[in-house]
Amino acid sequence: MISVEEALARCLALAAPLPPETVPLAQAAGRWMCAPAVATRDQPPFSASAMDGYAVQGDPGPDDNFLVIGEAGAGHAFTGQVGQGEAVRIFTGAPVPQGATRVIIQEDVVKVGDRIILREGTEGSTNIRPQGQDFRTGDSLSPRRLRPNDLALLAAMNIPSVQASRRPVVALIATGDELVMPGEDPRADQIIASNSFALKALIEAEGGTARLLPIARDTEAELATVLGLAEGADLIVTIGGASVGDHDLVGKTAGLDHSFWKIAMRPGKPLMAGRLNGVPMLGLPGNPVSAVVCGHLFLLPMVRAMLGDPSPAPQARKAKLAVDVPANGPRAHYMRSRLSPGEGVPAITPFDRQDSALLSILGQADALLIRPVADGPRGAGTMVDYLPL
Repeated sequence: MISVEEALARCLALAAPLPPETVPLAQAAGRWMCAPAVATRDQPPFSASAMDGYAVQGDPGPDDNFLVIGEAGAGHAFTGQVGQGEAVRIFTGAPVPQGATRVIIQEDVVKVGDRIILREGTEGSTNIRPQGQDFRTGDSLSPRRLRPNDLALLAAMNIPSVQASRRPVVALIATGDELVMPGEDPRADQIIASNSFALKALIEAEGGTARLLPIARDTEAELATVLGLAEGADLIVTIGGASVGDHDLVGKTAGLDHSFWKIAMRPGKPLMAGRLNGVPMLGLPGNPVSAVVCGHLFLLPMVRAMLGDPSPAPQARKAKLAVDVPANGPRAHYMRSRLSPGEGVPAITPFDRQDSALLSILGQADALLIRPVADGPRGAGTMVDYLPL
């Protein structure tokens, strides 16, 4: 068996970033922008009024008065020039007219006919946003997974489309004679295929595209047929059939070049990875919790790497144990746990029952407490690592 860290490194070695494609900005949410985006204009593109008021020249004081010679609105610039003793009615976002150096807010003036008179206590701000205050032409946004806030910035930079890594297509294949799909009428010796649906949701939330293929029954011919349906996928993921039983056929598949098989972790010991006819392949355990936990630890990092994420590995966080835990054994243990508010960092409590078949416990969990190999007993209040679920 190899360590979790070595297994992850080997999985990521199989997952190269996919080629870029041009994506319209309106369709770019959640995509990995793989090349810097460069602003084609300043923002704001002109000195703009930050308030509704009057644009004037100089540094006037109380009782000074000005002749109003025009108006400037957002999208409607005043094309003349403001001289001494003159003012232009201006609205938020409008270009500041030539000659004006300050905007007096409308609450600080009294308007009499075509003139304004400044009140006592006029506030001293210029109320002008200078050209390029936000960003300048040539400023860039670095590669990243695009959030809604990023899309607003890109639009303001006048960028209509971005270069984004192609979404990886992940073929999901559940294996086993014991499985039927939800809604079918299982025999007394069959169970419902559940893992695929959690993994599909994880993949798509991360930015990939999941293809749910038919269940592969426990014959070499049936497995080969379903694997053939995965043609064109960037990553093939099998669920079950990776252990050592007579009906565990995935590891014996023709054309499979193993990278590793079996890791020192629980849940999830019978994990395998490699290439199937040149295509990256990940063989997940069949137990429901094992499959989902390995999905978080190995499948999602592979998807992130294919999308171009430079730091695709799971990022552990810190919490304090809310209870005492005994020493851990020779395999890293990822314990389903519940978080609760704490001082500075959350408190974490592992569930008493950690059987890898218990989906109800997984459904209640919001974290995986990480117990390293041969970790000693830990008391309540000890700082520990966890992964959010």
